[in-house]
Amino acid sequence: MRIGIIGIGGVGGYFGGKLAREYGQNGPHEIIFIARGEHLQEIKKNGLRLLTKEGDYFVEPTLATDNSKEAGIFDLVILCTKSYALEKAAHDFKNNITSKTVVIPLLNGVNSTKRLRVILPNADVIGGSVYIISHIEKPGVIRQEGGACLLTFGTDDSQSAGKYSYILDILLRSKIKAVLTDKISEVLWTKYLLMCPVGSLTAATGKTYGQIWEDPALKKKVQDMMLEVFAVAQASNVKLPPESVDKAMKMIGSFDYNSKTSMQIDKEKGRQTEIDALTAYLCQAGRESGVPTPLHDEIYEKLK
Repeated sequence: MRIGIIGIGGVGGYFGGKLAREYGQNGPHEIIFIARGEHLQEIKKNGLRLLTKEGDYFVEPTLATDNSKEAGIFDLVILCTKSYALEKAAHDFKNNITSKTVVIPLLNGVNSTKRLRVILPNADVIGGSVYIISHIEKPGVIRQEGGACLLTFGTDDSQSAGKYSYILDILLRSKIKAVLTDKISEVLWTKYLLMCPVGSLTAATGKTYGQIWEDPALKKKVQDMMLEVFAVAQASNVKLPPESVDKAMKMIGSFDYNSKTSMQIDKEKGRQTEIDALTAYLCQAGRESGVPTPLHDEIYEKLK
């Protein structure tokens, strides 16, 4: 199989790196990294260095490029761009994706598959979600700081297990913690329940996970924001377990004190943030479903 990893940032670098370590120079699968700029040049010259909780290592993909013609046709695409770059990436590599290609977006938010199907109507687009804290430390280097490093993918169809089990086998063989599910909407909204409030609040306040957790007012605020997400999910016919908010709150307490969300880091560095896929989407979904989201509305006004 020819596997394209589009976006070699914190997510694509970690999971793509594991695939490259297993298959990149050994087969039977080809691992193609799609990167750009100085990061790409460093990967082409010296490979990709991963600094992870389980150890440090160098990997070499089968090919690293930013050229769609050089990349060729993909059998599987793992899309790891920022949410705001999704459409451009899909258009740039549209000709590399056929009706037989499976596309798995690993982006923040809950509507990536819907957006991709508009651009790639013939591709087999399925959902994906990851829990990881990682980033590009410098060109050619990915640092993983925390997170469960879990990759979950699939559909809401009970046939998922049979249809996509071969992808699960590829991921597991490369020592990726992967799960194939037939309840991907629940998985995506469960992560969104955590990431939308925490990403929005950390970006607006400049506080880390630990600072949110130790401040009673902010801790209550993030919990109340989670309740807004829970209510919108219910109104959108996504039935989250009743204990979802409690579990998400416990997860905040489990992160390193100084850990920051990607949205917070992007804001601090003056880069474009994922406000549209996170905060703005929740506010819009609330309006469309008739569910009030005053806390997210307030923070959106500050962040936009």
